[in-house]
Amino acid sequence: MPRRPTVARKSKYEQTLVGTALTLDQFTNKLMHGGKRQLASRILEDAIARCEKQSGRAGVEVLELALRNAMPLIEVKPKRVGGSTYQIPVEVRADRRVSLGMRWLIDSARKRNGKSMSDKHAAELMDASNGVGAAVKRREDTHRMAEANKAFSHFKW
Repeated sequence: MPRRPTVARKSKYEQTLVGTALTLDQFTNKLMHGGKRQLASRILEDAIARCEKQSGRAGVEVLELALRNAMPLIEVKPKRVGGSTYQIPVEVRADRRVSLGMRWLIDSARKRNGKSMSDKHAAELMDASNGVGAAVKRREDTHRMAEANKAFSHFKW
C-alpha cells in the first residue's frame, strides 16, 4: 500500500506540444488497427483535408469542435447496494472524457456506410461538429441516462 495519499497519474502523451498535436497523436493511436500507424495517420490526414474542403474552416478546428461535441460530461456506473444494482451518475474525468469522445467518433465512423474509411471519418467529423451524428447521439443518450438516475446519486462512493 502506498504511503502517499494518492498516486500521481502518468501521462501517456507528452505535454510539450500544442494541444492539437497532442490530440492528433492520440486520435491516430485510437484509429490504428493492428499496429498500422502510417495507414491510420493517412486516414486521419485525408479526413481532415476533406473536412477543410467541405466546411471552409481549418480541418483541425473541425476535429476539435467534433471532439468537444462528442465528449460526455457525466456517465453512469453500476454500484451494488444491498441486493440490487443501481446506475449511479458520476462525473467523467478529463482524460477519460477525451478518450471516450475519440472512441465514440471512431466507432460511429466505422459503422457508417461509405466507400473508404477517410470518407466515413470525414462525414462523421462534419456531423459531430454540426451537433448531429451517432457519436453526439451517444453522448446525449449517456447524459439522458444519468439524468434519469439522478435519484441514486446519494450512493456515490
